[in-house]
Amino acid sequence: MLVNLDDTKRNAIAVKLADMKLLQQLLIDNEERFVRECTDGEIADILRRMLDDDHKNLGILDTVLVQYGIHKDADLTAQEVVQKVRQFMEGNELSFFEKVFQHELLKHQQVMNGLTIHKAVQKVGADVMAAIGPLNTINFENRAHQEQLKGILEILGVRELTGQDADQGIWSRVQDAIAAISGAVGSAVTQTSDKQDMNIQDVLRMDHNKVNILFTELLQSDNPQKIQEYFGQIFKDLSAHAGAEEEVVYPRVRPFYGEENTQELYNEQARWGPALEQLRTISPSAPEFKDRIREIWDKIGDHIRQEESTMFASIRNNMSSREAEELATQFKAAKGRIQERMGGTRTEVTV
Repeated sequence: MLVNLDDTKRNAIAVKLADMKLLQQLLIDNEERFVRECTDGEIADILRRMLDDDHKNLGILDTVLVQYGIHKDADLTAQEVVQKVRQFMEGNELSFFEKVFQHELLKHQQVMNGLTIHKAVQKVGADVMAAIGPLNTINFENRAHQEQLKGILEILGVRELTGQDADQGIWSRVQDAIAAISGAVGSAVTQTSDKQDMNIQDVLRMDHNKVNILFTELLQSDNPQKIQEYFGQIFKDLSAHAGAEEEVVYPRVRPFYGEENTQELYNEQARWGPALEQLRTISPSAPEFKDRIREIWDKIGDHIRQEESTMFASIRNNMSSREAEELATQFKAAKGRIQERMGGTRTEVTV
């Protein structure tokens, strides 16, 4: 019996996401090296801002990975390529211009990875679209970085070939190109603040949105196999979400959210497990199955509304932005550990 929806497709996307994370860390390492080696103050400042963006984007990519919920290793070929590039970047065979040139190619590769995943998930499911939504931010900023790197390469290339500075006007053309990209992307939301990660409210809201999509898809389906698959995905997503909340979120908010309110959230989640376990004994083609699903969804809806109203407000009033971001990082790490432990489990229902 299948646990996840379209396992083959989703596993392939999970590998590509792992490739993106591997490449993202390489981009960060390269930019740290460039900032140290660059002797041009203006270019160094641009690279430093690029590095800040890429640190933030690594956090966003971590969010996508735990939202997606399937953890795979990067492709072996991708691992070999990254290792070879590292060797070139660390060595003296390439000039600074040539290293930046290779870095721009890596940015292009990362853009294509993100865009390919975005297009692929449109063929897989609405819940996956919700999970990978933050990739839009990474895709936009990498496109903008490409334009900045082209400007840097023009300056460095002219200096290397002629020993003279390039004509003025390069950076105004770069800004025009970035503005054009922004208009084309439209709905992409960039992180222009000093945030190091998404805050805990944003991450929990994404979880809530994904599980609501899964419940909707299940109730709209008349295919027993698809219903079974949606149920398996709901079971795994809710288990990982609830476990991570109980491990890191609820203990953190209890002092200011209150003992009674926090315990209510614990108690509600404690009832989900047995209710979902009971559903595993019911055929997905039985009318009773969807009736029970609706009951559980109603209870989860009440739980979500409490979290997104009173608990989120309490977090905003009692935690700094940095603390809320750190809590999100801890939540994602806990959820990732739970997902990995659950990776080999099967969630079956009677047919």
